[in-house]
Order: sequence, then C-alpha cells, then structure tokens
Amino acid sequence: MNFRHLMVLAAIGAMAADPIVISLHAQTPPPAGSQTQPLSGPIVRSIEVQYAGASTVSKEKLLANMRTRVGKPYSEQAVEEDIRNLYKTGNISNVRIFGEPVADGVKVIVVVQSKAKITEVHLNGVTKLKESRIRKEISAKPGDTLDESGLEQDRQKVIKYYGDKGFSEIDVKYHVDMNDTAGTAVVTFDVNEGGKMVIRHVKFEGNTVFSSGELLKAIKTRPKGIRYIFSGGGKLNSDTVEGDVAAIKEKYLGSGYIDVNVLAPRIDRQDEKADITFVIQEGPQYHVGKVVYNGAKVFTIPEVTKNAKIKPGAVYSPQAVRSDVKVVQDLYGTRGYIDFQAGASTTPGPGNTIDVTFNLEEGAQSYVEHINITGNTRTKDKVIRREFPLDPGDIFNTVYVDAAKQRLMNTKYFSKVETYPADTLVPGRKDLNVIVEEQRTGSFNFGAGFSSIDKLLGFAEITQANFDLTRWPYFTGGGQKFRIRAQYGTERKDFIISLTEPYFMDREIAVGTDIFYREASFTSDVYSERHYGFDITGRKRLTQFITGRAEYRLEDIGIFNVDSSASDAIKNEEGSRLKSQISLGLTYDTRDSLFLTRKGERVDLTAYVAGGFLGGKEDIYGFDLEGSKYFSLPFDGILTINGEVATVSTWANGDEVPIWDRLYLGGANNLRGFKFRDSGPKDENGEAIGGNTLARLTVEYTFPIVDKVRGAVFYDVGFVNAGTYDFGTGNINDDFGIGVRLDLPIGPVRIDYGFPLRTDQFSSKNGQFNFNIGYQF
Repeated sequence: MNFRHLMVLAAIGAMAADPIVISLHAQTPPPAGSQTQPLSGPIVRSIEVQYAGASTVSKEKLLANMRTRVGKPYSEQAVEEDIRNLYKTGNISNVRIFGEPVADGVKVIVVVQSKAKITEVHLNGVTKLKESRIRKEISAKPGDTLDESGLEQDRQKVIKYYGDKGFSEIDVKYHVDMNDTAGTAVVTFDVNEGGKMVIRHVKFEGNTVFSSGELLKAIKTRPKGIRYIFSGGGKLNSDTVEGDVAAIKEKYLGSGYIDVNVLAPRIDRQDEKADITFVIQEGPQYHVGKVVYNGAKVFTIPEVTKNAKIKPGAVYSPQAVRSDVKVVQDLYGTRGYIDFQAGASTTPGPGNTIDVTFNLEEGAQSYVEHINITGNTRTKDKVIRREFPLDPGDIFNTVYVDAAKQRLMNTKYFSKVETYPADTLVPGRKDLNVIVEEQRTGSFNFGAGFSSIDKLLGFAEITQANFDLTRWPYFTGGGQKFRIRAQYGTERKDFIISLTEPYFMDREIAVGTDIFYREASFTSDVYSERHYGFDITGRKRLTQFITGRAEYRLEDIGIFNVDSSASDAIKNEEGSRLKSQISLGLTYDTRDSLFLTRKGERVDLTAYVAGGFLGGKEDIYGFDLEGSKYFSLPFDGILTINGEVATVSTWANGDEVPIWDRLYLGGANNLRGFKFRDSGPKDENGEAIGGNTLARLTVEYTFPIVDKVRGAVFYDVGFVNAGTYDFGTGNINDDFGIGVRLDLPIGPVRIDYGFPLRTDQFSSKNGQFNFNIGYQF
C-alpha cells in the first residue's frame, strides 16, 4: 500500500471528526513577522474526486465551487476557501482536500462525503386535523438534501401548529432511514396528537393587589367565549401558559413586589375541557431607600437625577432601575462619552426598602472622525448619510446615532442596520461605522375591497419605496417614493402615477407630483363626476410639531351622464371646466401614534385660491380648519373630540361655486347616521347640491373588548349652509351610534352604525351602516 492510499483511507476514517485540512505542497512557511506575499506553489496538474459513500453530488458541481484549478498554482489559502465553499452548498457533510506531489507539480485529491437525498417524507398519526395542512408546515420535500437541523425546525413548526389549535399534549418525533449505498433517505414524522383541550375558565388565587380582571389583561391565555373570539381564546397552549407566568411576575415586579412567586399553573381537566388556575404568592411591596451615584464628574448629581424614576420613597421597580441606567447613558451620550459605562447594584435597607447604588465610569469625550457606510449595494450613500444629524468633527452624540438608526429602519429599505464606533489614530476621535443589509423595497399588489361609499372595487398597484428616477434601468437606490395604482369598481375608476423626492436638492424638503384620472358615480344618483390632471406638492417640517405645505394643481373637472330627471340646478353644471389652484397649509401634530392615538392633538389648516391670475375657468377661494384632541382615560379608554369648519366663495370673475367644489356632510367620515352627502342643501328632487359653509363636531369614546378589537360609542353633529361665511345653526343634523374597531392584517377596519336624531324632509330617518378602512380622524 503506497503513501497515497494511506492518506485517502485516513481521510475516510476521519469523516466523523471535525473538518480539518491536510495538504502537501512544496512551499516553505514564511518566517514569523514577515508580511504575507502572494503564494506561488507548485502547479496543479490534475484534480481527482473520490467519494466516501454514494456520489449524490456530481464532480462538475464540486469543481464549480472551488478556486483550485488545473494549471493554476496550488495554494493552501485557496484550499481552505474551497472547503468553506463546499460546505456552504449544503450538499456536503464532510470534505478533505490533499495535495500529492508528482514529477512536474501536484495532484489534488478531493475526498467528499455527500449528504443523502430525501426520497420520501411520511407523516403518521394525523387524524384530527387535515394531513394536507400539516404538510404545509414541513419544508423537507423529496429531492431535497437531508438536513437534520431543518427536520428539527419542521418538527417544532408542526408542534406549534397543533398547539395553536388547542392540542396541548401534542408530541412529534421524526426518524430517518438511510440507504448508505444509494445515498438516499426516507424521513418519517410520527405525530401523537393527544387530546384537544378547550379552556373553560382562567382563575387566579392569592391575588389581592391586582384584580383577576387586571391580571387577565396581562396574559394571553383566554377562556373560550365570544369576547375572545378574535384573540384565540379557548386554546390551551403550554408555551403560552409558560409565557403568562412570566408576564404575571413582571406585572408584580413593576409595582414593587420583589418577592412575588408565581407557581406552575394548576390545570384541572374534565373530558376535553380545562380550568387553569394561576397561584400567586405576592409578598410585601418594597420602596426605594437610599439612592447613591458614584463617579459623576462631568455632570452634577442634580443633572444626573433630573429625569430619574428611582428616588427615595418611590415604589421600587427593576424596570425603573433599568430605565434610569438608560437615561444616564443617554445623558452622557449626548456629550460624546461613548465609552461611558453605568450599572446599578441593590442592597436591602431597613424595613421593606431597597437601597440603590449607581456606579458610573465616564471615560473620555469623543468626536466623529469619519462616517463609514458598508452593505448598501443599491441605496446611495447620501440617502443613508442624510438620516444622521452628524458630520465629521461633531461631538459623537449616541442619542442622535440611535435615532438615525431607527429612522433608517423606518424607511423599510433595510432588513438590518448596525452602528458602532471604531478607534482611530487620532486621540479623542472615533469613526462611526454603519452596516446595512438591503431588502426588497418594491411590490406589486392586487386585490378587491369594499366600503359603504365606494361599494365593490378591484385594484392593482406597483410601488417602489426606494426609487431613483436617474438610475436607468434599475431605478432604485435614490430614496424616492414611486407608485402606480389603478382601481376599477362599480362606483369609481381611478388611475394615479405618483413620485415623491423627500430631500429635494439634498434639503429636507419633500417635493412630489401626481398625475391622476378619477371618475366617480357614488357622489350622486343622477350624474357622474370626472377629474384628471396633475399636481405638484412641497412639504417641509418647520418645527418638531409643525409642518408646512404648498401645492399647485391643474385639473379638468366635468359633470356627465346627467339623468333626464335631474333638476335644472344640476343640468346647468353639465360639462367641464379647467381649474388652476394654489393651496397653502399648516399641520400641528403631537399625537403619540398615527395608528391608535391615545393622547395628543392634530390641527390642520388649508387655504386655497383658484382662477384669477392663475388662469383656468374657475374663480374660487376658501379655507378648511380641522382639529382633533385625544384623551387617554382609565382602562385604556380613549376619548376623541374632532371638529371642522370650512367655507368656499367666488372672486374675480366667478359668479357661483361649482357643484364639485361645494361642501357636503354625511357618510362614514363625518355624520355617520346619514347617507353619503345627505346632510345639507338639496334641490327640489331631494338631490344633494352642497353649500358654501360647513361646521361639524364629533365626540367618540372607544374602549378595548379583546386584543385588537375595540368598541366605540359616538355622537356627530353638523350643518352645511348655502351661503358663504354663514355659520347659522338653523340646519343642524346630528346622530349617535355604536361601532367596532378591528386591527386586522389587511389594516385597521372601522364598522359603525349611526342613528339620525335631527333630519330634514329629504333625509332618511333610518339608521345607516358604515364600513371603512382606517379609523383615525
């Protein structure tokens, strides 16, 4: 047996060991401390592939993933990279590469043990759920390479699916039958479904600090019942119950009950029903004793403790301690102390008190040397840099860095954003390194929808959130927003192309344009309305809460398909006119959330003028002022007060405000007890013709029912008068009603039923049902 055979047998015998590289070449290692030079080893004369077991991966595929080539110098570095690349293919369980000297160079021997190919995937024991549905949780398929870690993930997904369906005793195992000769494997998942348990009651024992209702809101386990139909109530899931134990304990810790103990829940089973009891040992409540800060030199103690929650006499909370540590870190971070370290230690004090000591290590102040950005394969550097309010030479403000990192994540351009400081050769200077990971920013969506105003409609939309008009042919990476949307329905037709540059000329000014075509028949029963044209809009944030905007719009507006029974007031509007308009606006917004606002206010003022020196065939002007105030009430109740006043009039050569520019009330967005546009002036046939002055008020209270479901009670009141600046209250209409707010995957859904109180002779006295997407004013 020659040397080569000994080496190959040794490699095959070592296949179960950790991967190593054994190579023979004619190079001498460089002396210690010398700089690395390009390697020039013996020439590779041939490459031979040998298989330890079945050859399920072709020689061609192996060589395609290797840098080592016939005719090229043999390199140990290349061999190490080849081994890594072969493992990355996912088809190799072990590999060895050897270099065997020959007369004029080296012969490379690649010994591989390839992974088996799955030929069958069996699923046993599935009787209570559909086998086809369970198979969707299993990613392993015939023809795939066997991956043990992937099989374990599949097993966990099957367990989770059963658990979500209430099978608390589910057990899943898998086994693999190997055919080493053929290099194939048969995978079998054995499922023991156990019983499906339905939660009948959720109880608490030992709780005196919090009521059972308060604790129930803190956990996810729910009894079966109509109240919890949207939150998965009634399903017993062991993982959820375990998480609920931690949630209950966290609630007590936050209120100073440091010795709280939540025992393993007691589950009382009867047939397929279960009662779950959480047993709580509360212990005493602790307060803060002494508070000491050690190591503060840059700031005074009053400055350090200005926003602290942990103060003598306050209820002790581990969450508050962590919060105070973060507050101090941010305080130092604003001054560039990026090496600052803070920690807290606690010791028992007299009685039920806990003394807290904060230990601070300030470090040195740092300034920004360079901002280095990597990972952005599509997005331009400037799109990332403009989110950082830092430049080289500025104080290294870590609060600014964290805020910029969050803004970059909010753009949805990146799946991951990492920032960290790096030392430089300049004392007191740090580089800011930004690493991003791009993600897909374009989408194509289509579907159908329904609302009580638009009725049934279908739509298709193409969007690119990271558009670049100048980057042909990819058109990505510039941070612009692009959208094409077309929708067609029984009551409306819309087409729009939209482009927005959020940093026009690299300034924080958003400039956008829309080209649109809109056709609607829902505005009236006796005519249809059409708008087409374009607009150019500019927006700029003036202060933290105030945004200004300006818009120019040029559009052709027409009334067509006028019914023969329509009044002269409507027939006289038939035809089209060109409208050239400028509008200016200010928005003041302090809301805590755009999606479910609990506190804050929003005020929006818009003033506009059309015609005159602007051209066109309409000469009108007007304003609209709308405001909302939100109050957070006990038990997560939210009170919203929303009001609006508006007026429109003619000027220059205008003699009458066109019907499409008049003001209307009624429908899902204002007076919900009335049909769309049904409140206000009407012609002799009872058809809405709108007015020139509007005022309305809405008071709404919403409250939680279950997770993602809120109830609502509301009152709407308002009027529309024919005259300009006519705020007389003789034509008031109002309503009250109830509703439901659903937070669904398709978006927030609002369902309301309003009952009219005061109506005119043309308005229906019957209640109105309204369905819409979005429920914020």
